[in-house]
Amino acid sequence: MKKILIIFLSIMLLVPSFGSFFVYTSFKLNQEEISKTICVQRKMLFNSCNGRCELQKSLKKYADNEKKMQNNLKEKVEIVYLQNTITNEFKLVNPIESKAALFATLDQKPIAVSTTTFRPPSYFI
Repeated sequence: MKKILIIFLSIMLLVPSFGSFFVYTSFKLNQEEISKTICVQRKMLFNSCNGRCELQKSLKKYADNEKKMQNNLKEKVEIVYLQNTITNEFKLVNPIESKAALFATLDQKPIAVSTTTFRPPSYFI
């Protein structure tokens, strides 16, 4: 499902860049009908236009629409949003020094060494 969604969104992003291609393709598919019905030079005996005048009009119309859309985007981009942020001023506090008594100081050499392990009294068992 995710792959299908990714492919769909990618195609939707690429479609606007192929606009003139779609105009040209639709012209080629309907060229005979366009040259017989819409073309300005359709009544001439030796018509060399074959509907290309309509293709030029369609491409110009598409380019104009594209230009209008670009201008609308530029107008929308020029809007500036400002946000006021509150700045906090922090004060520097001096650290409090604590003088804790060290119980395990090794100022002197040890007097004795204990080789037995501690065992709790047996009356708790």
